[in-house]
Amino acid sequence: MTRAGCAFLIASFLTLLWLPVAMLAQQSADDHSLIVVETSKGSFLIETFPEDAPITVAHFTDLVSNGFYDGQRIHRAEPNFVVQFGDPRSREIDLRDVWGRGVDAGSGRIVGAAELAGRLSHTMGTVGLAHMGIPARADSQIYITLADRPELDGRYAIVGRLVAGHDVLSRLQVGDVVRRMYVRD
Repeated sequence: MTRAGCAFLIASFLTLLWLPVAMLAQQSADDHSLIVVETSKGSFLIETFPEDAPITVAHFTDLVSNGFYDGQRIHRAEPNFVVQFGDPRSREIDLRDVWGRGVDAGSGRIVGAAELAGRLSHTMGTVGLAHMGIPARADSQIYITLADRPELDGRYAIVGRLVAGHDVLSRLQVGDVVRRMYVRD
């Protein structure tokens, strides 16, 4: 098979693989879901931005709805920068040295799109999807900025912003538990 033929087959496969996510994104594009995050230090609320990152927001809310984040731990907490979680291995304290790192640090279902909306900026409370250098390969790790971080603009998909519970974020530390996340009706 020629290189062009292989590229066509791969592109076709990826389109079929991500079609359900894209359809879900289209259905919820007008729905600003509110995500409740209950942690061992209190709760906070995230408003999603489906009009700016429909596929990424659909991916994120699907993970939330399926309980993916429940029981995970905060694996990164840097004052004046970010709080981050989304590595399923963080449920195991013995794996603390690898939390947040490598290809096993996600759900195993990449987003497949790089929705880097230029109109949004990383202000305090921005919620984005982390990645290992390629935005379309982002998976499940989310971060929330603790200060304005314009250097992140255009490099990460922004899925929402914190609308309540700012005080909780500043108290979170590595190892604190995300007890439960759910989409509020």
